Amino acid sequence: MARYTGPKSKIARRFGEAIYGPDKVLSKRNYPPGQHGNNRRRKTSEYGVMLAEKQKAKYTYGVLEKQFRNMFEKAARTSGITGEILLQNLECRLDNIVFRLGIAPTRAAARQLVNHKHIVVDGKVVGIASYSVAPGQIVGVRERAKSLEVIENALAGFNHSKYPWLEWDENQKAGKLLHKPERADIPENIKEQLIVELYSK
Repeated sequence: MARYTGPKSKIARRFGEAIYGPDKVLSKRNYPPGQHGNNRRRKTSEYGVMLAEKQKAKYTYGVLEKQFRNMFEKAARTSGITGEILLQNLECRLDNIVFRLGIAPTRAAARQLVNHKHIVVDGKVVGIASYSVAPGQIVGVRERAKSLEVIENALAGFNHSKYPWLEWDENQKAGKLLHKPERADIPENIKEQLIVELYSK
């Protein structure tokens, strides 16, 4: 699957947030990249603000434009608050669930574990990172992958109680999606209403 493979620190500096996790470069240079990044810039337009919010959401969850738009259109067809439904659907992607369960340290690492068929859903191997996990389904580590160093290191000391929509079974190395997360429980700093307004133009 196509995905962003460029420098992550540059993206984090563009938004002024460590959207890929702790970033040493961002902590030293907390201003936009480029020759004039540290200089005063002109005010961003309303459209620019909305576009930036969409880009931030895409980079945060590792989704490219076409796939992101398809997810938005699906959310728009669902009854409820479109922006919240969009975030809920992004949170229920398999790679994100693997990340939230602490099986992988980052979403990129989670995507790699899924692509390499180290993850099972309800006991069956699923190798599609964008697979949508439904409430009640159990996501776990494939038996032969439980001793992988990257998984053991990620799980060591991870606080599984910080996401109330997930339930973790340490013995099985598996977690259950209890329900789709409420907006207040999603920690990402994304103003989803701006994304809705952008696509509504």
